[in-house]
Formats: sequence, structure tokens, C-alpha cells
Amino acid sequence: MEVRIEESWKKILQPEFEKDYFKNLVNFIHSEYRTTTIFPPGGKIFEAFKATPFDQVKVVILGQDPYHDVNQANGLCFSVNKGVKFPPSLLNIFKEIKDDIGTEIPQDGDLSRWAKQGVLLLNSTLTVRAHFAGSHQGHGWEQFTDKVIELLAEKRENVVFLLWGSYAIKKGAVIDKHKHLVLTSPHPSPLSAHRGFLGNHHFSLANSYLVSHGKQPIVW
Repeated sequence: MEVRIEESWKKILQPEFEKDYFKNLVNFIHSEYRTTTIFPPGGKIFEAFKATPFDQVKVVILGQDPYHDVNQANGLCFSVNKGVKFPPSLLNIFKEIKDDIGTEIPQDGDLSRWAKQGVLLLNSTLTVRAHFAGSHQGHGWEQFTDKVIELLAEKRENVVFLLWGSYAIKKGAVIDKHKHLVLTSPHPSPLSAHRGFLGNHHFSLANSYLVSHGKQPIVW
């Protein structure tokens, strides 16, 4: 079936689009957008793929659901639109970056600046009903994003995977740690950040690994 997604991803994911689960997912998503308020806006569902083509991925950050309040979700995990107050997890991410490498907390939470440098900001579930966290889980997105991770792990080399929290860590179980750098810690949520996210040094470790493999570091 025809899916509007960035061309390099479309090429590699085309077999997935032909599967029954994905066709059922598309029917479900179309119905949801017609009948209720869904985030992110329809044109932003595959924004992470548009912003970071397959061959340009250097780092993967894995989230769970898009933000479910008005004007927050922009298709990139943990990211919010300019002018939107930082959600607590994003603020903790910026705090860790400052403590780790000294970069000041930015004026806005739009992480497209990372995506353009090769950071795939991938949510496990790409859509959500307004004000209902987790409402689109279990409809096929997880199977689709599992395949995305599997393909990156299989066909690329020396990618950094930042897996925060038990959900992301479990989802990354297919990654060959001899071929890629897999960094894990608790989630940046205020409920768990103090248990090991803060102080994990993932941003400096990621950049050191990239440099050691001849790649440009990320300007976090």
C-alpha cells in the first residue's frame, strides 16, 4: 500500500506496509483522525523519518507515546513545539546535558535540531488521542517500530541507541551490542530520573563513540 514517508525509509519498510497488521493499523488511524482529536497532526506522524533518513541515522532515542496535550506533539519523541513549556522529562534531559557536557538549557524544546544531525527521535507508538495517554497502544504501531529498530540494527553499523526506562530497554533487546553502542538507564521522568538517568553521561558517551568511529559528534 502507498504510505507517505521519507523515500529511504519507504524503500526499506515497503514489505511492512503490505502486511495485514499495518493495513488494519492504517484503517484504525484514519478512523481516529476523522472522529476525534489525535496528536500529532496527521502530517507529522512520520516526522521522525522525514527529519532523519535511514542512511543518516547516527543515534536513536526511543520514546513511548507522543505527548497528548494541545500543541505539544510534533512527531519527534520528547520534543515539543517552540513556545511550549518543557514537559518534566524533557527538562531533565536538558539538565543532564548541561551537567554532562556543559551545554546550557535551550530556549525551546524543539529537538528537530538534533534530528537534522542524525538523531532518530522515535516513539514506539506514533499517535495518541488527545488527553488519553497510551490510547493508541496495541493497534500495530509497536510491531512497526520494532521492525524499524530491527532494520537499523541489522543493516547499519556503529549506531548509538539511547534506551531510557524498562519499556525502551526491552524494545531494544534485538540490538547486537557488538555492532552498536547500547546505553541504558532509568527514564528521565521525575518519577525515576533520580534513580540513574541524571548522571548517566549518555550524551558525552554517545559523542565519544561517534568520534571513535569517524563520525561527527552531535551538538546537543
